[in-house]
Amino acid sequence: MTHRLKADSLSFFEALVMGIAGAAPGFSIAVTLATLIGTAGMLAPGAILIFAVPMIGIALAYKGLNARMPNAGAAYEWTGRIFNRNFGFFSGWAVLVASTVFMVTGAVPLGSATLSFFPDPTLATNVTATTLVGALWFVAIALVLVGGITLSSKLQLVMSGIEMLLLTIVVGAAFWHAWKVGPVNAFSWDWFGFGYSPQSFAASALIVVFFYWGWDVAANLGEETKSAERAAGNGGLLGVVVMAVYFVAYVIAALFLFSLKDIASFSDNLVYHLAVEAGLGKTGGAAASIAVILSSVATLETQMLQFSRTLFAMGRDGALPRKFGLVHPSTLTPARAIYLLLGLGLVMTYLSSFIPTVGLILGDSVKAIALQVCLYYGLAGLASAWAFRDRSAPVTFFLYCVFPGLSALALFGLGAYALSTFDLLTRIVGVGGLLLGLLFWRPKGYRALA
Repeated sequence: MTHRLKADSLSFFEALVMGIAGAAPGFSIAVTLATLIGTAGMLAPGAILIFAVPMIGIALAYKGLNARMPNAGAAYEWTGRIFNRNFGFFSGWAVLVASTVFMVTGAVPLGSATLSFFPDPTLATNVTATTLVGALWFVAIALVLVGGITLSSKLQLVMSGIEMLLLTIVVGAAFWHAWKVGPVNAFSWDWFGFGYSPQSFAASALIVVFFYWGWDVAANLGEETKSAERAAGNGGLLGVVVMAVYFVAYVIAALFLFSLKDIASFSDNLVYHLAVEAGLGKTGGAAASIAVILSSVATLETQMLQFSRTLFAMGRDGALPRKFGLVHPSTLTPARAIYLLLGLGLVMTYLSSFIPTVGLILGDSVKAIALQVCLYYGLAGLASAWAFRDRSAPVTFFLYCVFPGLSALALFGLGAYALSTFDLLTRIVGVGGLLLGLLFWRPKGYRALA
């Protein structure tokens, strides 16, 4: 066993694809876009752009910090080095909790999308059936990851390539249909305005944070990427930009083709309904469902990569049991970390089968994840602000200090708001997940990250 991952395994393009796959365009559009439109209404297109601003700020932080110190631990490593190892530990712990909870958030819709191809339509909304199929997908993806980063990357290129092609065809057909027959809602620049109520502003921001979350997996693969100082950080930043384009295009397409009332009833798979309404028929609907399945598989893979690399880095440092800081001798992948996530994910998926509806599962897990994301993204933003506080280069000072610092403060504010909206179950998962880290926290029990 060794402590080194397989270096120079990923190209810049592969890092970019990982960043895009981590944000899960098909999954996010299909499952969460209707919720965003239900919350922000006609302001949803603007929400995608307005609340992308702190994401870009954090992506710049990742780009700057990655250029200085590529590391599988990413936010965990940077926060620990720049501040202290205790902040670093809880940054890494938040990543682990978010990724674990997402195993349910991603696996359940994946099970629903898969079962939608079966003759019995009730299967896709049956919690027991969807969690079982989602768990089977989960096991299959874990086995691929154990096979090594090269196999994982090649599979990701194929899945994401097909997914993005199908998404492009569907949104293109939607715009063509709206131009040909006329839109249900006429385009207005007011869609990009600021007419939010205090409640809808904060709630919309939280949803958009979840929309974009996941691009940072590119940084966690820094030790395995060629020219990682540039490629890994740029891959994540460009991933945010690409996703912003697709998210805005889809929210506008949805408003062109449907009323707000109709969109609210399409939370099961908005991409499918867009494809059918755009005139692509059952074939187009099936293609849309395939895109969602591929996106769900792709984002589960990237989240498992992020979990395993973060746990590997923490184990290598001794912040968590050192056995997790070892890699398999032949595949050079942190197999033990993946096996642990597999066990945790299956337990979480099983427990979710006792929640009455798929919608409740998704709603509770999205809120719980948002808290973790706001914490570790915010810490990374502050770490960047401190690391690049030298004012001798004004452009660098603004891009890597001021912008990330303000973005971090915005995310901390959103995290505080998220706490006020939690019900008991979400608090147990979100807050309890963070507090569980106290059981493993050893402030003086592992080597310094200096």
